[in-house]
Amino acid sequence: MNPCLPIEPSRPKARRSLQARVVWGSRVVTVGGDAPVRVQSMTNTDTADAIATAIQCKELAQAGSEVVRITVNTPEAAAAVPHVRDQLDRMGIDVPLVGDFHYNGHRLLSEFPACAEALSKYRINPGNVGKGDKHDKQFAQMVEAAMRWDKPVRIGVNWGSLDQELLGQMMDENGRRPQPWDARQVMYEALITSALQSAQRAEALGMRREQILLSCKVSGVQDLIAVYRELARRTDHALHLGLTEAGMGTKGTVASSVALSILLQDGIGDTIRVSLTPQPGESRTQEVVIASEILQALGLRIFVPSVTACPGCGRTTSTTFQELAKQIDDFLRLQMPVWRKRYPGVEHLKVAVMGCIVNGPGESKHADIGISLPGTGEAPAAPVFIDGEKRLTLRGEAIAREFQEIVETYIERRYGASVPAISEL
Repeated sequence: MNPCLPIEPSRPKARRSLQARVVWGSRVVTVGGDAPVRVQSMTNTDTADAIATAIQCKELAQAGSEVVRITVNTPEAAAAVPHVRDQLDRMGIDVPLVGDFHYNGHRLLSEFPACAEALSKYRINPGNVGKGDKHDKQFAQMVEAAMRWDKPVRIGVNWGSLDQELLGQMMDENGRRPQPWDARQVMYEALITSALQSAQRAEALGMRREQILLSCKVSGVQDLIAVYRELARRTDHALHLGLTEAGMGTKGTVASSVALSILLQDGIGDTIRVSLTPQPGESRTQEVVIASEILQALGLRIFVPSVTACPGCGRTTSTTFQELAKQIDDFLRLQMPVWRKRYPGVEHLKVAVMGCIVNGPGESKHADIGISLPGTGEAPAAPVFIDGEKRLTLRGEAIAREFQEIVETYIERRYGASVPAISEL
């Protein structure tokens, strides 16, 4: 056999963006540069209902969202923003709030200074800041408000609300080319041009370059990849990633996961959002969970302990391992808001819940703590492995409850303030 070089594990490329700061009180969320890729989400409440909006912001923050965007579209919504902020502060939730402005943001930021001050960042859509002569004036008013209150901005272009004057101009220019581009290529160029020209205008008005973030959202996976690769090539601004109108359920989850993962692996993207349409009865926090899972799967961030579980097959006799895996996974996620402070490093924990003897013992040994449940024809016993060694065997009807207690004890002893020897388990 010919000798070969060792295979190196794949890693995302390093990012090369500027670093911005999103601040609320003592909480500073750095974005870009060597900062972690940040998870963002957005409420779907009527912001004028300050209590409902604050509650949803709290839920999103506790699920892991590091920045929460809220709609500011009416005078009533703008007037409610300081009350949303106050409610969150009373609840001990210091997540920064981003104001999402369209059409009348220039007026709302001017007429409601308390709103402008309470927000930590403004989102400006250059396609919705006025037409003709009003465009530059109203855009300037929003940038000046951001500078007055020392807030960063995200210039967020969206192909569903692209500046039609700019697009028309570029279509005309394309028609005069010896070999015209197709319409999709012109649209790509219009998205990028809108973002970059708007950033240049903001800088010309006096805004610091590092306080400007950019996004060019589309709803097609290949479109998003093409646009962001070119955008990243042309600028060092921090970039926000996300499919707009990604969709519902598995469609939105898969599309967002594929598009964002490819770009993040390329070193492109500083904040991300998974724009899921919630299914009836589904929590808004699902988009945060998926965004976090994307980053954790790529090895870019670690948010919660991982639970390895086999898919089940003809060798497994029951759904016990599936139920136990879900129970453990739900339990770990539910506890994380408290455990992050109580047990530093607990997010690195690896748990395995396996369904038979084929891969069960091996996977359990690779985990920090694992259990191999009995499969078809196997003895009714469930060996438990701790730190790579078999420590005990569970039997009877209370295996699930007993294993969860073992996991809790392991976490307390390994990550708690006082750490007895693991061998005491």
